[in-house]
Amino acid sequence: MALSSLIPSRVKLIDVGPRDGLQNEKAPVPAEVKIELVQRLQDAGLKEIEVTSFVSPKWVPQMGDNAEVMAGVRRAPGVLYSVLTPNMKGFEAAVASRPDEIVVFGAASEAFSQKNINCSIAESIERFAPVVEAALAAGIKVRGAMSCTVGCPYEGDIAPEKVGELARLMKNIGVQRVDVADTIGVGTPRKVQAAIEATLRHYDIDHVSGHFHDTYGQAVSNTLAALEMGVWNYQSSVAGLGGCPYAKGATGNVSTEDVVFLLQGMGIDTGIDLDKLVDAGKYISDFLGRKPNSRVATAILNKRAG
Repeated sequence: MALSSLIPSRVKLIDVGPRDGLQNEKAPVPAEVKIELVQRLQDAGLKEIEVTSFVSPKWVPQMGDNAEVMAGVRRAPGVLYSVLTPNMKGFEAAVASRPDEIVVFGAASEAFSQKNINCSIAESIERFAPVVEAALAAGIKVRGAMSCTVGCPYEGDIAPEKVGELARLMKNIGVQRVDVADTIGVGTPRKVQAAIEATLRHYDIDHVSGHFHDTYGQAVSNTLAALEMGVWNYQSSVAGLGGCPYAKGATGNVSTEDVVFLLQGMGIDTGIDLDKLVDAGKYISDFLGRKPNSRVATAILNKRAG
């Protein structure tokens, strides 16, 4: 069977390891280690990096050094640095750090929204509207993370219509691009395609990205399913950093190394040096005292050792 003619010839990855990957680590990761990780990622060729989040250190102590990390990064031309801002207070704190993009978030699941941020989907969008407005007025880009687009730990399967509705709400408040995130990693190719299809009713293909978790080992398959629809922007996490809080012992984010290996094997240009990327993953994994959670990194490191 011939590959879909929609498959892009170039893909841009957003590495979320420094933020989404490290935020749930129990032991503190020093600012200099986070800064070094960002440097290594950009040296490996990453053009978009989610650096930190401006949330209350009471809720996420790991991100309490956000301003220090942003100030310490030696910015490279052509690299977009994004930060998560959950509310107006977070946005106001973030502005001084000059992010290129802020990330706001919403869930396609009403139960997840209530459990995660203590408000309904509609209320979460209302809360983000002034943040989006302020960011755009300041010339800062805005991305919307749409979580639980395939399944939810509380509601089970999520209907594509709910994903489309969340995309519509985000579009209405001025969010420029959105991530279709399979937060708990239960998605399979057809389900992921249905979620993306629903999103494409409100955003064009250039403003939709895929964010797949590997909890059930489906993230690479789901990436291929999204590629077949023409999606060319994805989030991934170096060394597979970031567990899945709703599946005990499960992996979370798909590793950047695994996605790059897939793309390179398909002849798709990423601009990323896989060896340098593996080194970046090994650097942070060594610091955390464990092996990289990436099959590709494991294979390459074993080959080097051999």
